[in-house]
Amino acid sequence: MTAPNAVHQRVEALRAEIRHHNHRYYVLADPQVPDAEYDRLFAALRALESEYPSLITPDSPTQRVGAKPQPEFLEVRHAIPMRSLDNAMSDDKLAEFHRRIVAALPDAQPVCYSAEPKLDGLAVSLRYEGGALVRAATRGDGSRGEDVTLNVRTIQSVPLRLLGGDWPEVLEVRGEVYMTRTGLAELNARIARPFANPRNAAAGSLRQLNARITAERPLEFCCYGWGEVSHALDESHYTVLKRLAGWGIPISQALRQVADLEGCRAYFEDLARRRDSLNYDIDGVVFKIDALAERARLGETSRHPRWAIARKFPSQEELTEIEAVEFQVGRTGAVTPVARLRPVQVGGVSVANATLHNMDEVIRKDVRIGDTVVVRRAGDVIPEVVGVVIERRPRDAQLVELPHACPVCGSDVIRPPGESVARCTGGLYCPAQRKEAIEHFASRRAMDIEGLGDKLVEQLVDLDWVREPADLYHLTQAQLAQLERMGEKSAANLIAALEHSKETTFARFIFALGIREVGETTALALAERFDGIASLMSVKESDFVRERGVKGIGRKTAESLHQYLVDHPQAQTDISLADWLADLGIRGLTRARTALLAAFFGDIAALRAAEPRDLYFNSKPLIEGIGPVIAAHIAGFFAQAHNCEAIERLLAAGIRWPAPAVEAAVRPLAGKTMVITGALSRPRDEIKTWLEGLGAKVTGSVSRKTDYLLAGEDAGSKLDRARALGVRILDEAALKALLEQHT
Repeated sequence: MTAPNAVHQRVEALRAEIRHHNHRYYVLADPQVPDAEYDRLFAALRALESEYPSLITPDSPTQRVGAKPQPEFLEVRHAIPMRSLDNAMSDDKLAEFHRRIVAALPDAQPVCYSAEPKLDGLAVSLRYEGGALVRAATRGDGSRGEDVTLNVRTIQSVPLRLLGGDWPEVLEVRGEVYMTRTGLAELNARIARPFANPRNAAAGSLRQLNARITAERPLEFCCYGWGEVSHALDESHYTVLKRLAGWGIPISQALRQVADLEGCRAYFEDLARRRDSLNYDIDGVVFKIDALAERARLGETSRHPRWAIARKFPSQEELTEIEAVEFQVGRTGAVTPVARLRPVQVGGVSVANATLHNMDEVIRKDVRIGDTVVVRRAGDVIPEVVGVVIERRPRDAQLVELPHACPVCGSDVIRPPGESVARCTGGLYCPAQRKEAIEHFASRRAMDIEGLGDKLVEQLVDLDWVREPADLYHLTQAQLAQLERMGEKSAANLIAALEHSKETTFARFIFALGIREVGETTALALAERFDGIASLMSVKESDFVRERGVKGIGRKTAESLHQYLVDHPQAQTDISLADWLADLGIRGLTRARTALLAAFFGDIAALRAAEPRDLYFNSKPLIEGIGPVIAAHIAGFFAQAHNCEAIERLLAAGIRWPAPAVEAAVRPLAGKTMVITGALSRPRDEIKTWLEGLGAKVTGSVSRKTDYLLAGEDAGSKLDRARALGVRILDEAALKALLEQHT
C-alpha cells in the first residue's frame, strides 16, 4: 500500500523526535520527556510502519531487531588497525611516559591531555555511511574482527542514524560495549547461569549468534575515538568527541582536558576515589595527547600509539581456590557462609576470606570446596566470591552444606521456607547475638530500661559482666559506678530503672525476648492467646497453623478431581486406587500425585467424602497474623533449652506481670480497628498499649476497615481521610463515653 504524503511526513517526524530523545537520554543523560511519552512515540511509529510496510527503512528506530540467527560471525578487516594501548601500572610509569612526551614535544608546553575512564568492556568499531549505521565489528586481533552488526543494532544507545547533517560521508567511530552494574544485577536475576562480572556479561551478550538474545541484554556503548573518516573532523581529540556527541554518539560524561603530569595525577586520584560509586566498571584512566597534530609527530609503534597510555588501577578481581567454607553467626543470628581462600592479592590487599552471602547464593553460583573462583574486592567492601570457573573444578570438589547446629552455641539452625537467610535459634543464649539481644531487651518498647543504651551494653558485654538478660538484674551500683561516663548518681538511676522494669506486661515480656519476626502486635496476640509463659514455652508449630489436605496436590488439580468424582459417582473397579486415579487422565494428576492421594485416603469411599480443601494442601492461621513462617520462628525459639533456661532465670530475678484487668471475653473494643492521631493527654505509645488491652487492633493508617479514629489536637491528614471515608471520629471524652456504654 502506498503511503499518503502526510503519513510519510508523520513517520519522518516521529523518527526525528525519537532520535532526538535517544540523544538526550543516552548521550546527554538529560531526558526531556518521561518514559511513557517516549513509549507512545515509539508505538505510534511502529503502528504506522505496520500499516505501511513500504515506509520501513533499515535505520528506523523500530528496526533494531528482526534478523534470523546467524550461522557464524563473518570476518571484518579494519581499514585502520585498532591498536591496543600501552599500560602504566604505577605512577612512576606514568611519569616516565610524560617525560618522553616532553622530550619529544619541547615546544608544546604545558602538555594538554584528554582524560577519560577506561571502561571494562569489549572494544568495537561502528561504521556510518551517509549518516546510517552500516557495519559494526569487534576489535579482534586489531587487524581483523568479527561482524556483529545485527547485535550492535539492538543496543539502544547506538544511533542507527546520526543526528544533524554536517557529518562526513564515511565515519568510523570506536568505543566500548559494556554493561552497568545495575544491568548485570537485573540480568543475573533472570538467567540460569549468572555472569561473574559486567565485562564477561557484555562480551557474552554481544557475541550471541541470535540478535534477539542480545536485544534482551542491557548493553551500553561509549565512544572514545575514531578510525576511518572521509575528511578531518577537528584539531583536538576533545573537540572531535564533542562533535561526535552532537551527532548522537554517546561519549563519557567524565571526559576532561588536563595539563601536564600534575593534571593527570589529580584526575586519576579523583576517579580512583569515586570508582566504587560509579554504576559501571573501570580498570583505569586513559590519557591521550589532545592535539592531533602533536599525535602525528609522535607516531605509533607496531603495537600501540606513542601518544596515549592507560594508567591502570590495581585489579579488583582475581582467581584463587576455595580451601574450606565456614559459617559465621552475626548479631541478629544470621548464619553466613564464608569462603576460606588460598590468599591472593586483590586491589593491593591480601584476601584470604570472602563472603558467600547465604545458601541461596551458594546454590545459585554452584560454589563448592576446591573450586577455582573469581574473587572481587571493591574499596572497603568485604571481598565476595562472584563466580566459579567450572572448567577448573576438581573431581573431588565438595558440596557446601548448611550446618544443623549453630557453630557458636550449638542451638538449632533453621531456615524457614521462602527465606534465603538461615538463623541460629539461641537468641537469648548465643554469644554471637549477645549485644543485639540485650539491646533489644532493654529497648523502650520492650522492658523499657531507661539509661541502658547501646554504648553501655557494649561495655557490660565486653567486660563479661552480662552474658544474658537476667545478668542485668544482678548488677550492683558499685559495679556500674566504675564504668566510663558513669558516676554514682547515674549508676543509682540505672539500678532504679532495672528494678522498675521488673513490673511489666506479658506482651512486653514476649516482645523483649527478641523472637524473630515477633513484633508488638504479634506479642500482644500471643499474650491474649496463652495464659502464661509456661504454656507458651511448650508450643509447637501446629498450635499456630492448622494444616489440611495432601502435600504435593495443588488447588486446581484438587478441584478438577473433586468435580470428576461428583460427575461420575460410579464405583471403583478392582484395580488399586492409585492406578484408578492415574487412568482418569485429569490434567496435573501425575503418577506421583496419585500415589500421594492413595496413601492419604486409602480407599475410594474416603476420597469421595472429601471436600476440595481436603484434597489440596492448605493452611489456616489459628492466631491472627501468625502464619507458617512466624510459627516456625516461635516454635524454634522455645524448642531450645538454652532459651527456656534464660527465661526461667529472668523470672527468678523478679520479672512479673499482673493478670489482665479486663477478661478477653468482655473486652469492650474487641474486633475493632482504631487509628490514633494528634496530641493527646498521654503519650501515644501508652494509649496504644491501653487500647490493645481493651481488645482493639491499632493501626497506623486510616482505611475503609478502620472503625474509629481517636483524634487529639492538631490532627492532620488522617482526620481528613477519616471524614472522607465516613470513619467515626472520637476525642478522648467520646472514647470514655463509648467505653462506659460497654461496662
